Amino acid sequence: MKKVEEKFLEYVKINTKSDETTGTTPSTKEQLVLAEKLYDELKKLGLKDARISEYGYVYATLESNTDKDIPTIGFIAHMDTAPDYSGKNVKPQIIENYDGGDIKLNDVDILSPSFSKELKNYVGQRLITTDGTTLLGADDKAGIAEIMTAIEYLVENPEIKHGTIKIAFTPDEEIGEGADHFDVEGFGADFAYTMDGGTIGELEFENFNAASAKVIIHGVNVHPGYAKNKMINSIMVANEFINALPLEEVPEKTEGREGFNHLTDINGTVEKTTLNYIIRDFTTEGFEERIKDFEDITRSLNEVYGEGTVELSIKESYRNMREKIEPLMHIVETAKQAMIDSGITPKITAVRGGTDGARLSFMGLPTPNIFAGGENFHGKYEYIPIESMEKAVEVIINIIKAYANK
Repeated sequence: MKKVEEKFLEYVKINTKSDETTGTTPSTKEQLVLAEKLYDELKKLGLKDARISEYGYVYATLESNTDKDIPTIGFIAHMDTAPDYSGKNVKPQIIENYDGGDIKLNDVDILSPSFSKELKNYVGQRLITTDGTTLLGADDKAGIAEIMTAIEYLVENPEIKHGTIKIAFTPDEEIGEGADHFDVEGFGADFAYTMDGGTIGELEFENFNAASAKVIIHGVNVHPGYAKNKMINSIMVANEFINALPLEEVPEKTEGREGFNHLTDINGTVEKTTLNYIIRDFTTEGFEERIKDFEDITRSLNEVYGEGTVELSIKESYRNMREKIEPLMHIVETAKQAMIDSGITPKITAVRGGTDGARLSFMGLPTPNIFAGGENFHGKYEYIPIESMEKAVEVIINIIKAYANK
């Protein structure tokens, strides 16, 4: 499994940070650098149909080596890293035989179990960390390395019988656009797995229903000395809007399968204030009730301050993939057994976020999510145990073997 480590260390050195402001796909040209590298590797492995689409998606097929009727399985990971933190000049550090204590990233930054309690689970293992100046990129270059290593293993060991395996590496997942131009029909899989989860053992087939909401409040500005019964301070109306939502149902006060409304930014003057929210809930009923709350508050404030004072626009982002996966629960059960066969305790959790798999499931490709092994994504304290990546490769191979043997 040395190859998964080597591949990962190569991939993270390519800056593939996505950018939601560009309006292009991929959103950054650097993602194409990694796409070309992966394309070359796939061609060298003999996957003759490897291609890069006009939108920067990498596709390839490992043809079946048996006459058995086996489902076509897809494995997917994304090439971009989060725009939240720098991905330029990543300098990975390897911690041999981790002793359970603090890890010095540089002269200032320390990765400590007091901050990241999960570190205690990896005593005695080899960890890859950042140098404290960038993110690492395990989300999701670990997933890419794991898929590539598994495919290379199957190519080098043709005695292992398998059906047709489809591979895809996508751009711009971190800005919510990873499935925008995914060619589901051309991909040709019966179902797929994204290798994009976190801690070893994670298996997810449920995620938030999600929407974004923009609230624009129009005020009336007059001289404050003569403002009585004339001024409408949009900032104060915005404050009323904020406080009319359930104050306990925010990210910092919720967990598990609890939903929330999250005010992501606010910009305002007396004349005009804009609020941007994301809305999240696991159930359809709860999701629709949250949207209704926004609509009711808008209507109520307009009754007080005048029609058009508050404008509301809501855009749905994605839905809970559970309803699309439940009719095909064998894909979850097979992944669960693949983990057990690798000596891993499966942790079936609900994603408190979204994945490409959620959108792909509604596009006709049921796609649960499997761990890639990283921790503390999107920042300088990100790290990944090498053993977790190696186990992820085993899980991929075990899934493939399981369907070949059914």
